[in-house]
Amino acid sequence: MALIDDLVSALQTLPGVGPKSAQRMALYLLQRDRDGGNHLGQVLQTAMAEVRQCERCRNLTETPVCRLCSDPRRETTTLCIVESPADVLALEQAGGFAGQYFVLHGHLSPIDGIGPSELGMDALRKRVSDLFLQEIILATNPTVEGEATAHYISAMFSEAVGGEQPVRISRIAHGVPLGSEIEFTDGGTLSHALQGRRVLHAVD
Repeated sequence: MALIDDLVSALQTLPGVGPKSAQRMALYLLQRDRDGGNHLGQVLQTAMAEVRQCERCRNLTETPVCRLCSDPRRETTTLCIVESPADVLALEQAGGFAGQYFVLHGHLSPIDGIGPSELGMDALRKRVSDLFLQEIILATNPTVEGEATAHYISAMFSEAVGGEQPVRISRIAHGVPLGSEIEFTDGGTLSHALQGRRVLHAVD
């Protein structure tokens, strides 16, 4: 039973999967869908080996530059900063945004040892300098950590961006409940939040 126990334990690394759910999944694959299990293992192994961060926006991709960054139809005047790749998927599914992204892969959390360098702030500065931006949208989660991260980024570019590159800095607002996460917010609410964003800093 050691291999079965190992499989059950491995499945529990997935979010929201407890011991009972993991056991049901493991037994289902072993009893009823060996081909599916083998396919899952092969795809998972390939994805873990080949998926990386996009060189421009840090979204997950199997190519050096992701499909969103390489799409010539997307606007280059607006940059939306999010906490995770799941947020990019949620905003794309909601529609209404055709600009560029930057993925932080987290939020500021001194208690957990997550500071600006862990969130790729140097890469973010480069991303901003490479684009002809008119607006930076801060779409971090409306949590205490997300708000702190948005404030830090706003201050960083409010000070760094002078007359050379005027940029408006806005924060998504209306409709996203305080304490919730973008990943789990419905498309209509997200679309409304983007349209109702508020300006945090503007340079004349």
